[in-house]
Amino acid sequence: MKCPFCGSEETQVIDTRANLEANTTRRRRKCASCEKRFTTYERVDLKMPRLVKKDGSRTDFDRDKLMGSMMLALRKRPVATDEVEGAVDRVIERLRSLGEREVSTTRVGDFVMRELAKLDKIAYIRFASVYRQFETLDDFRDAVQEVKSPRRRRK
Repeated sequence: MKCPFCGSEETQVIDTRANLEANTTRRRRKCASCEKRFTTYERVDLKMPRLVKKDGSRTDFDRDKLMGSMMLALRKRPVATDEVEGAVDRVIERLRSLGEREVSTTRVGDFVMRELAKLDKIAYIRFASVYRQFETLDDFRDAVQEVKSPRRRRK
């Protein structure tokens, strides 16, 4: 493993922790040259389904893009990055468990909405306003009502 600070390939693993829920291994490392510490994560690389966009085009799944869109909705909200990563991992696990070769981006958006509703209600509204393309104040009011009474949430 190369040190991200000095580029040296001489690093030592200080601590290893497995996260069974997310199927990841966290390793705390120390560079032998510059003595700086950094963390790496190992994930099992399983085949993800291709995404079918609303216009019919297809694209590869991108974990970073999913994380970025959730972080954008959660911007300046009191939610820890670890919680967001956990939510992203749950969305990915749901996609894998579908067992399908292709999944619509609409379905992915629905999974993201569910996770955001659990993390932060404001982020849920932010994401919904873009995802559902709100055009009127009534659209916002309806989304707020969904958050207030989750049994009526749109599927």
